[in-house]
Amino acid sequence: MNHPVLCSENPILLVGGGQSAPSALDCLASECALRVAADGGVDRLLARGVMPDAVIGDLDSISDQARAAVPAERIHHIPEQDSTDFDKCLRNIDAPLVWGMGFLGGRIDHELAALTVLAGRADRRCILLGPEDCIALLPPSLTLDLKEGVRLSLYPLGEARGRSTGLRWPIDGITMSPGTRVGTSNESCAARVTLEMDAPLMLIILPLEWRQALAQALQDAPGGWPARAGR
Repeated sequence: MNHPVLCSENPILLVGGGQSAPSALDCLASECALRVAADGGVDRLLARGVMPDAVIGDLDSISDQARAAVPAERIHHIPEQDSTDFDKCLRNIDAPLVWGMGFLGGRIDHELAALTVLAGRADRRCILLGPEDCIALLPPSLTLDLKEGVRLSLYPLGEARGRSTGLRWPIDGITMSPGTRVGTSNESCAARVTLEMDAPLMLIILPLEWRQALAQALQDAPGGWPARAGR
């Protein structure tokens, strides 16, 4: 596909086939004007009475009932097997923010694949929502309005360095990587936290109740990482 399937000036909801809390799914479905299903996520949306604006994926998980219910022009089959359905969706959505549900809280290999996609599509701003946490890839710089004592974890997907203000344990001068040093269980020590990263490899993890603060910070963040080559 040469052009995104969906373009929006507002956040879009993307639902995968994993578990999603019904109340949270209902809330985001009402907040977002456009709702997208990643393959079998269409059944999750239809079960909540939501007709997706698009279904994207290799379509190996969509039920016969869902296929019959969704208008054919909204179903976008991408048969290649070199990427996950989450990646297929993210690269075909152009929006200031994507809310991702149904990608965390299930099989750990699926979770790891989804987190890898966040780094691979660093030019897309996306927040994955799990049962307790929200996760996003940090842009080059981010300013978060929180309060003192909020759990804030940083997890590198490769070698990464950065700078911070407002963290109880600053990250300045520290090289992080998955096999050596990570930044889990840090916390805010001020009402405002700033983070600057040298590479698109650092995940930020916050308690779920701070999802709106993270969303606002991501949408306000200046600049961004370039799209990867060969898209």
